[in-house]
Amino acid sequence: MVIEPLDLDGAAIIRLDRKADKRGYFARSFCADTFRAAGLPGEFPQHNISFTSAVGSIRGLHFQIEPHQEPKVIGCTQGAIFDVIVDLRPGSKTHGQWFSAELSPENGDMLYAPPGFAHGFQTLLDNCTVSYMMGTRYLPEAAAGIRYDDPHLGIAWPLPVSVISPRDLALPLLSQI
Repeated sequence: MVIEPLDLDGAAIIRLDRKADKRGYFARSFCADTFRAAGLPGEFPQHNISFTSAVGSIRGLHFQIEPHQEPKVIGCTQGAIFDVIVDLRPGSKTHGQWFSAELSPENGDMLYAPPGFAHGFQTLLDNCTVSYMMGTRYLPEAAAGIRYDDPHLGIAWPLPVSVISPRDLALPLLSQI
């Protein structure tokens, strides 16, 4: 795998180094030593998956509050998503900035979001499965988020929103947290 730092301080895109032949390919999707050498955590005690059936659906933008902030590695194993991370760390030189990437099984890319980042995505196809490696365990009492359509962020979602949860619609703006 190749870990490429992003302009958002501490964030990275992870690209698979596929070894291909006529059967298909083989690639390492995680190696604790490689992550640590790149300055990323080497332990992820919780792994999650989400399935979203309708194109245009949005999940997020979610994060956990201090001291339960969670690093995440996000990949898409079915379908395709427009994945977004937002730096919410007070005092960070990239606070309030966001980055997006299209994640799919075809490109094999994954996104690393450091602790203190919000994360969300929009499905670009029907029937998307997203895989998450979490650096801390989920705690319902630490769950938080910000609005996907916060005008301060100005995220350019690629499709009209087809489905979003009432919980996500009720999230505050960045200026309110």
